[in-house]
Amino acid sequence: MMKKPVFIAVAGGSASGKTTVVDKIVSSFNKENVTVIKHDDYYKDQTEMTMEERFKVNYDHPLSLDNDLMFEQINQLLIGENIVKPTYDFENHNRSTITEIISPTEIIILEGILIMEDERIRDLCDIKVFVEADDDLRFIRRLKRDMTERGRSLDSVINQYLNTVKPMHFAFVKPSKRYADIIIPNDRDHDVAVDLIITKIKSIIS
Repeated sequence: MMKKPVFIAVAGGSASGKTTVVDKIVSSFNKENVTVIKHDDYYKDQTEMTMEERFKVNYDHPLSLDNDLMFEQINQLLIGENIVKPTYDFENHNRSTITEIISPTEIIILEGILIMEDERIRDLCDIKVFVEADDDLRFIRRLKRDMTERGRSLDSVINQYLNTVKPMHFAFVKPSKRYADIIIPNDRDHDVAVDLIITKIKSIIS
């Protein structure tokens, strides 16, 4: 029987460098022993809404995410069951028709800006990490990413940032930092912090 997976939550503001930290952790273990689950994939299904209505949704508010489903699926992984995980289509602002079968692995990393906001999900995690970066730097990174990878226009990225991303960051994302076991300042090199996390994971596994 497989041991209970080690669950790690990696939170932080939009474009703070969460993925970089996650990639460094993943690269220190055998790939088949680590699963990364993105909170973004749990955005609620919006098939009933028009595209115009979808544009108006505040995607940085906790209510835009299906945390009930995520909590249920994490519990399935904890007891050794496979899950059928949703995926999200950013261009259509809706849950994709594509799903992924995820099997429990030794290490499971949950990544997302609001991953530590829900107490139920937080309480299932063994290690909670918050990645911090300067607000201006995060905005520049987000602007580049959304225009190149997500097909957004300059104006739409700026409007979304000012109307929802920034206010929601201060209302929900930043306050969740107090639940973190480790806070990583991503403006500088963060190898020491990542090494500490890796050492802790190894000690839990052994």
